[in-house]
Amino acid sequence: RLCLLEALDPGRPTYNIPWGARLRGRIDADALRTALDLLIARHEVLRTTYETAAGETRQVIGPPRPCELSVSDLREIPAARRDAECSRLLEAAARRPFDLSRDSMLRASLVRLDEEEWALLLVIHHIAGDLWSLGVMAREIRDLYAAALEGRRPELPELPIGYADFAVWQRGWMEDDLLASQRAYWHRQLAGVPGLMALPFDRRRPGSPSFRGARQAVELPPALSRRLADLSREEGATLFMVILAGLQVLLHRYCGESDISVASPISGRVRPELKDLVGCFVNTLILRTDLSGDPPFRELLSRVRDTALGAFENSDIPFEKIIEDLQPERARSHTPLTQVMIAFENGMTPRVELPGSTARGLPIDTGTSKCDLLVSLQDTEEGLKGYFEYSLVL
Repeated sequence: RLCLLEALDPGRPTYNIPWGARLRGRIDADALRTALDLLIARHEVLRTTYETAAGETRQVIGPPRPCELSVSDLREIPAARRDAECSRLLEAAARRPFDLSRDSMLRASLVRLDEEEWALLLVIHHIAGDLWSLGVMAREIRDLYAAALEGRRPELPELPIGYADFAVWQRGWMEDDLLASQRAYWHRQLAGVPGLMALPFDRRRPGSPSFRGARQAVELPPALSRRLADLSREEGATLFMVILAGLQVLLHRYCGESDISVASPISGRVRPELKDLVGCFVNTLILRTDLSGDPPFRELLSRVRDTALGAFENSDIPFEKIIEDLQPERARSHTPLTQVMIAFENGMTPRVELPGSTARGLPIDTGTSKCDLLVSLQDTEEGLKGYFEYSLVL
């Protein structure tokens, strides 16, 4: 799917995943470089390229190679300008596209601002990773860096399989008759789904999207977040279901439609062998809810709960397979089935915490948007936090 998207719109950072941290302490750039090199050697998907011949795309696993790590020192720049220059460097690195036919799928930038003040940016292409992968990488970079500092061999356990093994297994599994019931479920669930949501834009939708986007941060007060969590428990739902119901009500009010579909990613790690692998296992579910009859919110939440539970129970089929089966009317101007997505995480995005330093998150915006609207929220100890990402020029 990602190779196809890249072929349709090459040379853009739309599917870059930037992952930044502000570090305070002593950082050894050579030890970090060693850790990143070992990470690429350990996870074959980070050194896999993709080639297409005769209409078929295949993975080409390359030998271990050094990670691209750029190191910048801003100590000679006046202190008042360092943060701005650091942001410029990291945003440029985050927005640099990958060449899927030749690049390693991971690169890094380390910026020194003061004697013990640093910024670290890792950029991975979505074809090689997902949010779960960031947690795997954070743990392993920490352990590999510590081993490099101490001059010893790393003690990470051997991985039982590689990403290519999963791809082979999934291809065979897709032909299994056991999936017939799931395919039938999605045919029923998505029959007659509206292909385009009538969101009120301030300009005409062009023939092909620009994928340019912007973000608006959002933060719900802790008291409101607790009230939403209480409501979810009272109704036998999850906090995600409450947020989804609220989003679908909002979309209903803006577009005037009662048949509202929203896409949502799930981890897709259906086997225990996958939990410590870096790779793109995420799958996309279409959550379609009927808002007709002007139901009270608790009744609507019941509908959303039933929809979500049914989708989770039938989540083994890749999204692209569902599209292939349904054959919806396709258009370059918008994504199929829905143009709105919700991403919900129980916890903050993991940070790279290197021994000898403290870390805090450093959000980086690639200036892109994959769909008309993405609502991304995380359930944290301080309440719900996240952002709205939206298409800037449709």
